[in-house]
Amino acid sequence: MAYTCTQCGHRTAKWLGRCPGCGEWGTLEESSGTGTAIKTKAKPAPAGQKASPITEVDATLAQSRPTGVSEFDRVLGGGLVPGAVILLAGEPGVGKSTLLLDVCARAARTGSRVLYVTGEESAGQVRLRAERIGALEENLLLAAQTDLGIVLGMLDTEKPDVLVIDSVQTLSSSDVDGVPGGVTQVREVAAGVIRAAKDHGIPTVLVGHITKDGTVAGPRLLEHLVDVVCQFEGDRHSRLRMLRASKNRFGPTDEVGCFDMTEAGIHSLADPSGLFLSRSRIAAPGTCLTVTQEGRRPMTVEVQALVDSSSNGPGRRTVTGLDSGRVAMMIAVLSKLIGLGSHDVFVATVGGVRIAEPASDLAIALALASAASDRKLYSRLVAIGEISLSGEIRPVPDMELRLAEAARQGITNGVVARGALENIRTPEGMRLKECDTVQEVIELLLGSPESAPEKAG
Repeated sequence: MAYTCTQCGHRTAKWLGRCPGCGEWGTLEESSGTGTAIKTKAKPAPAGQKASPITEVDATLAQSRPTGVSEFDRVLGGGLVPGAVILLAGEPGVGKSTLLLDVCARAARTGSRVLYVTGEESAGQVRLRAERIGALEENLLLAAQTDLGIVLGMLDTEKPDVLVIDSVQTLSSSDVDGVPGGVTQVREVAAGVIRAAKDHGIPTVLVGHITKDGTVAGPRLLEHLVDVVCQFEGDRHSRLRMLRASKNRFGPTDEVGCFDMTEAGIHSLADPSGLFLSRSRIAAPGTCLTVTQEGRRPMTVEVQALVDSSSNGPGRRTVTGLDSGRVAMMIAVLSKLIGLGSHDVFVATVGGVRIAEPASDLAIALALASAASDRKLYSRLVAIGEISLSGEIRPVPDMELRLAEAARQGITNGVVARGALENIRTPEGMRLKECDTVQEVIELLLGSPESAPEKAG
C-alpha cells in the first residue's frame, strides 16, 4: 500500500500531512501498488505495425477537419484531427460545456456522428441547454455516464466520429482503486480514452477542472499525454470569452479565439475590437487608445484613468484589466513630471479585456497625464509604445499590423516611439508622431496648442 499526492503525483510509503514533492497539505491519498519494478520482455512487432520510412507515411491521416466554429478552429490550427485528444480547461461557469455543445451540434449537421458523454449533469439538463442554444441534432448522441468501461464500450457500438467527455475528473475505472478525480483514476481514465481515440481514429475533447491557482486539476502527466491543451477564460461580468492553446501538436500556440457569450449561446467574434471601445465619440480627459495583441490578433483597446486628490494620507491605487505592476511603474515615472504621489489613481480598460503586454505603457501614461491635468487628448488618438524607467519610449513588435488595425477602426492620429516607423508601410491618411520620451509626448499633446500635431480630418 502507498500514498499518492493528488496535486503532483508524488508517492510515499506512509501517510504524511504535507506532500514532500509539492508542499501541499492534505493531498496524500491511499492508492494501491507496491512500486516494484517490472521487467518487460522484448517481442516482435505485429504485422502491419513495423517501422517504415517517414517518406512513406500517409500525411493525410493528420489533416484537420473544420468544426464550423471559426474561432475554435483558429486556435486548434484548422479543426479537429482524427485521433487527436484535446484537453479543454476553465473555471466553473465560464461556458466550456456550452462551447462544446455548439461544436458538437455543428459537426452533427455536417453528417458526423457525435457522442457527448456527461458525467456532471443529467441528460435532461444537457437537453435543456441544447434547446436554448439551438443544438438539437439527430446525429448528436447523449450519454450520462461515469464508468470508463461503459464509455469505451459505446465507442464500439455507436461508432462515433467525434467524442466529447465532460469531464475527465468525473469518469472512473473499476480496474483501479481511488476516488473519481484522484491522481490514480485520472491517469487511468486519460490513458484509456487516449488509447481508444488513437485506435479508432476519433477526435476527442476532454473537459478538465482547474484548481484555485488556475492549473488543470490532477496529475501533470495529463497535460503531457494529450495532444492539445486549451484554456477557456472569461470574466463573469463580461460577455467576452477567450480560448488559448498552451500546447498544440497540430498548430501554433500564439493564436487566441474570441467568443461572445449570450443567453442564446456562444458565438465566434471575428472582430472583437468594438467591444473594447466606448460608444462616445466625444473626447474626454483620461482616455487613450492603444492596440494590443492577443496571439497574432491585434485589438484596439481603450484605457481610462481617473486621478483625484486624496485627503487621507497616501494615494489609493485601483487597477482593472491591466497589469498593476506596470501601472505602478507608469505612476512612478509620471510622478517626476506631474506629481501623482498623493493622489487617488484609478485605471481600467473598457469591456473587461485584460492587457499584459508593454505596448500599452504609452497609452496608460497619456491617460494618467490627461486625467491629472483635466485636459483632453485628441479624439480617437492611439498611443503604442513601451516606456522604460527613465521615461524613454521604446518600439514594440508588429507595428505595421497594429497601425493597420487602428486605421481600420477609423483612428487618424497616433503617437509611437522614435524609429518605430522605419521600414514599415504606414496607413494612408493617418498622422503619426514619433517621440523619444514621455515628457516630449505630454508637452506635445497637453502643452501649448502650437506644439500639437495637426489634427487629421
